[in-house]
Amino acid sequence: MTASAQGGARKSAFVAYATAPAAAAAAAAGASTPAQRNRWVPRIDGVAVLLLTALCAFTRLYQIGKRATVTWDESHFGKFGAYYINRTFYHDVHPPLAKLLVGLSELLAGHNGTFDFKGHYPPYVNYTFMRCFVALFGIGLAPLAYLTCHQLNMHRRACTLAALFVILDNGLCVMSRFILLDEPLLFFTAASLCSVVGFQNSRHQPFSAAWWRWLLLTGASLGLVASCKWVGFLAVALVGLYTIEELFRMYEQRTPVMAVARHFAARVLCLIVVPLAIYAACFKVHFAILNRSGPGDAKMPPMFQARLHGSTLGHQPFTVAYSSQLTLRSVHSGSGLLHSHTHKYPEGSQQQQITCYGHSDSNNDWVIMKPVGSGSGSDGSDSAAEPLEPVRNGDVVRLMHNNTQTMLHSHRKHRAHVATADFEVTAYGKPEWKDANNDWRVEIVSEQSKSNNGELHTITTQFSLRHIATDCRLAAAAVQLPDWGFKQTEVSCSRKAGPPSDAELWVVERHVNDRLPKEDLRPLMKGSFFRDMVKLNIEMARSNNGLVPDKDKYNHLESDPWSWPFLVYPMRMLGSWTEKDIKYYEIGNPLLWWASTACCLLLPVLVLFHFACRQRRQPGVWDGSQIWHFWNGAKLLWGGWALHYLPFFLMGRVTYLHHYLPSLYFALLLLAFVVDDWARRRTGRALQDAVVVAWAAAALAVFYWFAPLTFGHVGPIEALKHRQWLPTWNIYKSVI
Repeated sequence: MTASAQGGARKSAFVAYATAPAAAAAAAAGASTPAQRNRWVPRIDGVAVLLLTALCAFTRLYQIGKRATVTWDESHFGKFGAYYINRTFYHDVHPPLAKLLVGLSELLAGHNGTFDFKGHYPPYVNYTFMRCFVALFGIGLAPLAYLTCHQLNMHRRACTLAALFVILDNGLCVMSRFILLDEPLLFFTAASLCSVVGFQNSRHQPFSAAWWRWLLLTGASLGLVASCKWVGFLAVALVGLYTIEELFRMYEQRTPVMAVARHFAARVLCLIVVPLAIYAACFKVHFAILNRSGPGDAKMPPMFQARLHGSTLGHQPFTVAYSSQLTLRSVHSGSGLLHSHTHKYPEGSQQQQITCYGHSDSNNDWVIMKPVGSGSGSDGSDSAAEPLEPVRNGDVVRLMHNNTQTMLHSHRKHRAHVATADFEVTAYGKPEWKDANNDWRVEIVSEQSKSNNGELHTITTQFSLRHIATDCRLAAAAVQLPDWGFKQTEVSCSRKAGPPSDAELWVVERHVNDRLPKEDLRPLMKGSFFRDMVKLNIEMARSNNGLVPDKDKYNHLESDPWSWPFLVYPMRMLGSWTEKDIKYYEIGNPLLWWASTACCLLLPVLVLFHFACRQRRQPGVWDGSQIWHFWNGAKLLWGGWALHYLPFFLMGRVTYLHHYLPSLYFALLLLAFVVDDWARRRTGRALQDAVVVAWAAAALAVFYWFAPLTFGHVGPIEALKHRQWLPTWNIYKSVI
């Protein structure tokens, strides 16, 4: 066989793989081949999308500025947007894209960044425009739902029904009416689904322009959704599993190795490289805008802080000398600054506690001294007359806590309270006492400036402190103390051998010495974007993990994941619930939530039942083409629901009802998909249309019934008493 013939054979084999499922799906949709599938007809589909988008815009924008008071998490995300206006660095648990969009809305609205998003909006803050800007992402869900269902080869009436389900859900509607991050997240989640479905439909034309377009759109959507919130990575997981299935199917169909390799490389480029590039670009913009010192400085390394405009760390003495006042930061992420206070350990030595603390505090200040008897104020006396002497690598030093005049101390008698393999570290003794347990050796590990002369420098020198008497290292591994230690980070003396870990490394963050000149340290600060991005992501993860529920304290806003699909605990969106308040209630459309939940729970059982019946050759079950059509749609819709919902059971962080909204989007489309599949199995166009109309009418009726709580209810809540369908709902009365 010639080379060209072999190539043709390989191509034919691949086309056979690529077109078989698509042809089966098309056959189930009423067409024999992908080319004969229902195509987009602007006169019909375009008009339908325009009308649905207009209806969605009405539900999202109607009386959107009714409540002129900061509502729910607008206090957080509006404030974060203002930080971009002021260019001040802040810290949050979410990636920056959605907050950058909030900041853009404030910029376009003419906000000057002075409002702190507390209480009533002042006249100079155009909060209505900001809310409308965010609502645009919610409006975009309707056309995306229609287009996605059209790509799934659903009938136009079912595509319309799916879009109506999205429009007429009260929960999706009310969350789009405020300055929150949920709508950008939902929009890019929906865009990811739409793109991967479009890519699935282009499988029969591998490496064509349409194929590349859908693949690149999928990757771009994944990068955007992951850059809004980390739950966006669940969409990445969905596309990843879909890709694995596709590659495995190629292998199963004996597709030539080179063809599989090309497909694998294309997916790596578009589904890994492109999303990561977008994710990194969002942080690049984030760092470029926030170039001024702000409330989030302490979460970043001193070298990053020093580069911020207005940071005091950029101008301070460079070479550390004896008698200098210092604050020491642990290199280990999440540990913080070396700290002490007057409180004692309840057990062990019962001496003064040593911890690490993440915020600026005078209890973080230490004075570095020589051992007793070595001069230069080593006994705590005034050393102003003594010559300045720099601290060098290998020097034995003592650290005196400035506020309590006690010494950094360790001993063999007692073990640390949490990291029990280490020795306890305390603040004990007076400056004039000669106690070997107060002596520590400075061991420089790395120097990030050009002044690598063995001297201890501010910010640029990483060093460890080795305890002379016990040969252990001062360590802070981000391990929390119990309540008696105010849940601050435990500081211990690590007995581990080998090179020091990050937990055993320290840097001088602040350096005060009136006898030393302040220098501009910013030229010495070597910036690394990727290092800063990784550090910030680590701190985001730590902050996220710290958002744990307090089981001993009732919070009417929190809810557990098991309750979300059943709409057990809807949520008041404001603390005050009086007659004078404009009241909003985060409650979904009960009909759509309960029906979609039943659909999601029963779908695996239904699929297994039909497969079992087909194996037994029983009549009235799906044929091969119907199975392909159903599988190509259900695997993405049901899989998206499961992947966006089930992981919350594994999370220890506090959870709220709105965390279910991405899963709900998939569930609503799956509900329309199942309704469409059921209707197609019934003869008679009139019956099929009647089923769709009945569902739409019922959804509209329930949406209208709960609309007062979606658009803002004014007046006595007793008027809504009959809308409290379940005893766990707190529309009319509080539920404890």
